[in-house]
Amino acid sequence: MIVLQALVDGLSLGALYALIAVGYTVVYGIIQLINFAHGEIFMVGAFGAMTVWLLVPGQQLGFWMLPIMLIGGMIASVAIALLMERVAYRPLRNSPRLAPLITAIGVSVFLQEFVRLFYNRIPGFPDAKANVPFPSIQGVTGTAIRIGGLDIDRPTIFTLVALIVCTVFLYFFINKSRTGRAMQATSQDPDTARLMGINVDRIIMIAFAVGAVLAAVAGTAQGLMNTNINFKMGFIAGLKAFSAAVLGGIGNIWGALVGGLVIGVLESLATQVLPHGSAWKDVWAFVVLILILVFRPQGLLGARVVDRA
Repeated sequence: MIVLQALVDGLSLGALYALIAVGYTVVYGIIQLINFAHGEIFMVGAFGAMTVWLLVPGQQLGFWMLPIMLIGGMIASVAIALLMERVAYRPLRNSPRLAPLITAIGVSVFLQEFVRLFYNRIPGFPDAKANVPFPSIQGVTGTAIRIGGLDIDRPTIFTLVALIVCTVFLYFFINKSRTGRAMQATSQDPDTARLMGINVDRIIMIAFAVGAVLAAVAGTAQGLMNTNINFKMGFIAGLKAFSAAVLGGIGNIWGALVGGLVIGVLESLATQVLPHGSAWKDVWAFVVLILILVFRPQGLLGARVVDRA
């Protein structure tokens, strides 16, 4: 029963990592950039959702607040992601890969400090230097549901449903929409895509926006799951999601989804089953990352690009 409970908890955790990992892999599939600031986009999404809740009169907790909070988180994440792409990454697009990589680390630190200082200066907003309580939404948080001896937290159900919905959205967007086909062409050869009339700059911005939307959903789910958020929450979660993207095959959207679920389940099993496993809970993702880089650097599903996802 302990193993089954760990599997359920691991799927929830894995869904969270998978939603973040897709952001890494979509951007990498288009411009071969590892955006280490993507974990902070996830953090900004959580703070954006909570900010919307703070701005609503009476700070309502009804279920109807959830979509409003999600939209608020998405707007905040997409705005920061697009600004980041335009200001920090686009001027370095033709530079050696080390330059945008170092820039991404700098952007990551900047966003952490920006949120910490931003919240500290607005009257009525909580101090973000410590954990900030995240609102409990009726129907999505509360007492766990017991099924067959297993306790299933309500945020777990929300996270898994969110992953399924986002996966369906991605499938149709990438494979059926005109913009998705333009993304496929750009990932194959940006110069040829430009000659065919595709606005490559616009496609890259859309790739950042898609990753940011999924990160915002993950940030809101994390807040509901942990009941609090903080300005550093994106650092470790981002590194684990990056490990998930590499595990599945960097550049492969479906690989990122599979990698996230595998990392989440492994982490949960190791934490709950192994002796003293909880003390090492942040280690397992990086152990997997090292092993996959040594023995199968192309990932479980192979390093592929958006067009083949």
